[in-house]
Amino acid sequence: QVQLGEFGGGLVQTGGSLRLSCAASGNIFSINAMGWYRQAPGKQREMVATISRGGITDYADSAKGRFTISIDNAKNTVYVQMNNLKPEDTAVYYCAAADVAWDYFGQGTQVTVSP
Repeated sequence: QVQLGEFGGGLVQTGGSLRLSCAASGNIFSINAMGWYRQAPGKQREMVATISRGGITDYADSAKGRFTISIDNAKNTVYVQMNNLKPEDTAVYYCAAADVAWDYFGQGTQVTVSP
C-alpha cells in the first residue's frame, strides 16, 4: 500500500500562485509515477499533471504554461507550482501515485481562487 499526504492548498486571488506538495510513504518502490488530479463541485475528477520517476511530464491543456510539476525521487515527493491561477482552477486537488495504474490518491487539499 501507498499513503499520500498533500500540503499547500489555500485561498488565493486571481493571478496568484500556490505550490502544492505531496509526500509518499509505504510501498514507495512500487511507484513509477506521481501526479495531481482535481475535482471541482459537480464535475468529474480530472488529471492536472503527471510526472514519471524519470521526469517525463504530461499536462492537461488547462494547466499548460501555468503549472509546473516536479518530483524529488530521494524524498518521494511531488510538487506542482501553480501560477496565474484562475477562478476555474478552484477545486479539491488530489495527489496520485501509479505503479501500472493510478490506484493511489491522497485525501485532497482545497484550492480556492477568488475573482
